Amino acid sequence: MTLMQKFLGAAAGIALSAGAALAEPALIFDLGGKFDKSFNEAAFNGAQRWAEETGGTFREIELQSEAQREQALRRFAEAGANPIVTMGFGMADPLSTVAPDYPDTKFAVVDVSWIKGDNIRQVSFAEHEGSYLVGMMAAMASKSGTVGFIGGMDVPLIRHFGCGYAQGVKAVNPDATVIANMTGTTPAAWNDPVKGSELTKAQISQGADVVFAAAGGTGVGVLQTAADENILSIGVDSNQNHLHPGKVLTSMMKRVDVAVYNAMKAGEDLETGSVIQLGLAEDGVGAAFDENNAALVSDEMKAAVEEARKKIIAGDITVASYYENDSCPALTF
Repeated sequence: MTLMQKFLGAAAGIALSAGAALAEPALIFDLGGKFDKSFNEAAFNGAQRWAEETGGTFREIELQSEAQREQALRRFAEAGANPIVTMGFGMADPLSTVAPDYPDTKFAVVDVSWIKGDNIRQVSFAEHEGSYLVGMMAAMASKSGTVGFIGGMDVPLIRHFGCGYAQGVKAVNPDATVIANMTGTTPAAWNDPVKGSELTKAQISQGADVVFAAAGGTGVGVLQTAADENILSIGVDSNQNHLHPGKVLTSMMKRVDVAVYNAMKAGEDLETGSVIQLGLAEDGVGAAFDENNAALVSDEMKAAVEEARKKIIAGDITVASYYENDSCPALTF
């Protein structure tokens, strides 16, 4: 249930009743909107699942600017929300500032792994592992030998996706060409479907016939244009296969919903002071298969992906991490 509406502006206060303590968790979405059909929407789905299973309610807020991050954290904490679940790497600095001031409040943050705080749980994902698998699928589906990657904001997290994707492509076809573009360098890059469409058309003009979008709401424009231009796309975070049945090859699932659900389920007993990474071994990432892409995915493709998945988990295949190398052996950004 939505108990809080959007901020009305950067200087607007948060519309919640600060008078009484809350016996419920709170969820702070990243920029890009709750219904971005990707990262934020996966978080919302996890919270909704918790609410439906428990009969509980949660508070939520859709940020409209960077300046509202710290304000949202403080207002929820002052109102007694516990735990407070936050989305995106942009919450790292505000959380580092705010969390020490509320030692009795538990915080969880998704896509952050480098901050300190005894009352913070950090959840990160091995995006490069899941991206490797969908990269393999892209290479197997491509007829031109050229595939694309369109990222949102140009940050290490998105390069991490692209790096894994390119390695998967090259594992199948060492001679393949991988074209990579980022949408921008500011948070607006997460919600610019028009720019996503333009980049998709540009990549198609260079021969790409499969395009992977790791760009939040911007990816909606990528998937739409790919379908309109009769090439294949790959979704991200949520299962986006249903957006264009028969046109979306697969989606690189990132179980943000599980991270949010688990945090809310733990409630005030949430274990904090730790970093949890969810990869293939934990079913935290992976390729989506359903009735919407069944006609696109051959038995050979499924078998290859499953074999690679097992080998990555066993350590027989090592997918290079952009974080560890600050570069990518298979892709130049």
